[in-house]
Amino acid sequence: MNTDRMLRLWTQVVEQAQDAPVGVEHVCAAVKSATGVDGAAVTAVFGSGLRETVYASDRIASELEELTMTLGEGPGVDVFADGPAMATDLTTSECLARWPAFAPAAAHAGAAAMFALPLRVGAIRIGVMDLYRAEPGGLDGERLADALLLADTACALLLDAAQHDPRPNGRRPEPAGLAHPEVHQATGMIIVQLGVTAAVALIRLRAYAYANDRRLRDVAGDVVARRLRFDPDPDGDRSAR
Repeated sequence: MNTDRMLRLWTQVVEQAQDAPVGVEHVCAAVKSATGVDGAAVTAVFGSGLRETVYASDRIASELEELTMTLGEGPGVDVFADGPAMATDLTTSECLARWPAFAPAAAHAGAAAMFALPLRVGAIRIGVMDLYRAEPGGLDGERLADALLLADTACALLLDAAQHDPRPNGRRPEPAGLAHPEVHQATGMIIVQLGVTAAVALIRLRAYAYANDRRLRDVAGDVVARRLRFDPDPDGDRSAR
């Protein structure tokens, strides 16, 4: 993976937040800017098959999520069986045959092309990031790579926002804490140190705080002050350099 690419994309997400807590809406804004799509949405998908739209950038993106849930077909459904589902022109005979109800309805709603990216950790599906274009067209390799990395970040934010089991002492893991600028800075530094995505950097930062019973912002402050450096070796995370 290209560390410069990951750092550039994380910086875009933070800039979209404008000092507010980083959320999936800022990831969606960054993916629109990075890929040139017209809209984006993030939907959580539960084990029962139920779907809940977490964020939609506009009316068309929201309607596409509603159509997916109502009709039970489309790129946002196939994404978990086949990986990223890319429809560069929803009006083609291939798309109409694959999604006979969804494709014409999506085109009628204003989407000419749609790209569904899975939000998953291993075999566990978390949700989907759906992107659409108002005109037919695909994503080249560079834009697709950006979109996939940003989908990983959205996945991490969804996981961080989910309810966690409390510890035996009743203390729950601290939420993402992404309202604090030092967390943004620390995430960027860990991206460089480990050569990982922003999603993984956030998870590693949060895991260290949880394992050491510390506040996320305090650990982030140590990273920014260079009192703590993350090692590529998972076992090296516990020592500061």
